[in-house]
Amino acid sequence: MADKSKQLEVHKQEAKEPEMSERTRDRRVFIPRADIYETEKEIVVLADMSGVSEKDVDINLDKNTLTINGYVDFASYENYCLDSFEYGVGDYQRSFIISDEIDRDKIEATVKNGVLHLHLPKAPAAQARKISVKPG
Repeated sequence: MADKSKQLEVHKQEAKEPEMSERTRDRRVFIPRADIYETEKEIVVLADMSGVSEKDVDINLDKNTLTINGYVDFASYENYCLDSFEYGVGDYQRSFIISDEIDRDKIEATVKNGVLHLHLPKAPAAQARKISVKPG
């Protein structure tokens, strides 16, 4: 029979602290799982950030590094004492290196139901296009 504690594990990967940095919040930091899709006109990143609302997300672009931070406040209830928990609460942080093919001025982000939707439009020069052939 499998160990019951192993069955209840939360499958979140903790982020590693970058060297020479310190966090101001004393809590866990998870790397959000992400799906990345590419269309002719853009790259879309869907990041699972459960418990995060649009006001709790901070996205920064520094040179070619796009960093996503999501902050979660742990809910506490009056007159209750936490006996056990299965859900690991913590903040989210993930970084992506983006190419020069992304139009940095048109990046957009929304959050809905704990999922960050990040739209990275391709620069016009990077978009696929059909080349017409003319008679010689």
